Amino acid sequence: MRHGMNRSSDLFLHEEIMLLALKDDKGTIEFGANYTHAVAGAVIAELLLNERIRIDQPSKRKKLVVVDNVTPLGDPLIDECLAKIDGAKKPKRIQDWVGKFANIKNLKHRVAEQLSRRGILKVDQDQVLLIFTRKIYPEVDPRPENEIIERMRRAIFTEMGDVDPSTAVLISLASAADLLKYAFEKKKLKERKARIEAIANGDLVGQATKEAIQAMQAAVMVAVMIPAVVASTSSC
Repeated sequence: MRHGMNRSSDLFLHEEIMLLALKDDKGTIEFGANYTHAVAGAVIAELLLNERIRIDQPSKRKKLVVVDNVTPLGDPLIDECLAKIDGAKKPKRIQDWVGKFANIKNLKHRVAEQLSRRGILKVDQDQVLLIFTRKIYPEVDPRPENEIIERMRRAIFTEMGDVDPSTAVLISLASAADLLKYAFEKKKLKERKARIEAIANGDLVGQATKEAIQAMQAAVMVAVMIPAVVASTSSC
């Protein structure tokens, strides 16, 4: 098991995010899901929690990502991103890396095809408007996603004292990217808003994980909000 992780699943956080964002039967992304930034945030969260990178704060307003350990984690996407951070000419802000990694070419397909190699999804294709074909990734083994949702359910809908770091980060990312509504009823989520905020703010984990969660949530929310603001401004 990877250092810093405490979960029953052997999936990486970005794989868990992808399972939440994909429709189980159709194998397409849920409408309106901001999954790319959540996937990018999950990659950086893995690097933070596994002590490959840390957040350096040279000033109140500036938080920079610094590499501490270049040892690969054994996941192609994560290791590629670690190499990109390590190879940068100068340190960048965490939201800059989230934006950069969210735009990695074929991001969805890379993660989904990895899940298909694990036997969780299958690679298929369908037609759009009877003209174009596209790759889709229907779920063939629901157990990993069911386990992920059950972990989140226990954390959100009970009063358990401590939430394990990976689940807290997952909920924080899913909340920031508005993915929780695909796993739970909106009404029930609204009733547990305070609990979700406590988890997403890192109040139920150790200090090191809390700092990682807060940095990730802020970065993902900024990355998600900027395109929306630009789009609304350009349409005025």
